[in-house]
Amino acid sequence: MLPSASKLKCQSHTVRHPSPDHTDMQHWELLLFFFFIAFIYASVGFGGGSSYLAILALYALPFKELRLIALLCNIVVVTGGTILFVKNNHVNWRKIMPLVLASVPMAFLGATLRIEQRTFFILLGCSLLLAAVLLWTSKKHPQTAAPVATDKNTYIKDGVLGGGIGFLSGMLGIGGGIFLSPLLNLIRWDNSRKIAATASVFILVNSISGIAGQLLQLPPAINYTRILLLCAAVFAGGQLGSRMAIMKFNPLMIRRMTAVLIFVAGIEVLYKHLG
Repeated sequence: MLPSASKLKCQSHTVRHPSPDHTDMQHWELLLFFFFIAFIYASVGFGGGSSYLAILALYALPFKELRLIALLCNIVVVTGGTILFVKNNHVNWRKIMPLVLASVPMAFLGATLRIEQRTFFILLGCSLLLAAVLLWTSKKHPQTAAPVATDKNTYIKDGVLGGGIGFLSGMLGIGGGIFLSPLLNLIRWDNSRKIAATASVFILVNSISGIAGQLLQLPPAINYTRILLLCAAVFAGGQLGSRMAIMKFNPLMIRRMTAVLIFVAGIEVLYKHLG
């Protein structure tokens, strides 16, 4: 028996319009946005995870895929900077251990939480506004400032700080450097170069831990094409941004420009999801 005309029409429609969600790259302008974000953030020693999420929140992309994209892009951007910091002995491993050891398990725990989409975006928007204020008000200390003396109480405080930021980072899908670096500057934790190195390591380990936590609840189908293209865009932007930082751009100007971008992104996210 020959198939009916309606069945043929349905089959033809299926062949002509395969689902683009798993194999095709939609919204090509995202590549430009991610390149620009990586360029700006890399110039101040961050990964850009919070702003990647803010941009992705404005698109109708799979919710559970957003945090994975942001964390992978974080890793791509900060890995090179972390290696350079380590090679140049700017990482004080003994001093940053309380921050890192407390943050990694908490980031994993935060990433395993199952939160509603609307709740997630409201938390993200509020976090972006807080990060913008911290960035704007933080002051950069001299590169040659004497290291701050540490004791047992300092290590405990660092552990609490690292654990709290790590948990929030894992829950939101960011590295946490956008919160850590301004806070360390505010409390005069160390000189600016050591703080930048610490933030870079912090972002890297928390992003890896966050991805590990997300493996428990990844969506069944992931658009790997989109992820690879976005990672390539942030790699290019991050490499260029790191080199611009070496050319001694005005760090205060860059930080405040970043703060403005984050603030606007936070307002956009809250406006969209509180309405």
